Amino acid sequence: MPRGDKSAYTDKQKRQAQHIEEGYIDRGVPEEEAEARAWATVNKMTGGGKKSGSGRGKAVNTAPAKNGGRAGGAAAASRTAAERSASAKKAAATRARNAANQKKAASSA
Repeated sequence: MPRGDKSAYTDKQKRQAQHIEEGYIDRGVPEEEAEARAWATVNKMTGGGKKSGSGRGKAVNTAPAKNGGRAGGAAAASRTAAERSASAKKAAATRARNAANQKKAASSA
């Protein structure tokens, strides 16, 4: 079976992936990325495609489907504009310093 072949998934898993993908597209995620994320979520929830054999069933873990979107922004919302700006400036300075150190290390090696 080639990679990306969805024949080994149940109809329910396919419906779940389609629904999750639509949610990502509604939020502005590119279509290919949305499909990849949707199938990753379904795989994480259900453990992959259909598996033959008695006693192979496992409970579905719905936690991965509930992960996205909620936590983001809470920390920034509780800080003033001045605090956020200072943090951004500090981060930019750190990135510049790290880039300069990497360039220096590469030239001396």
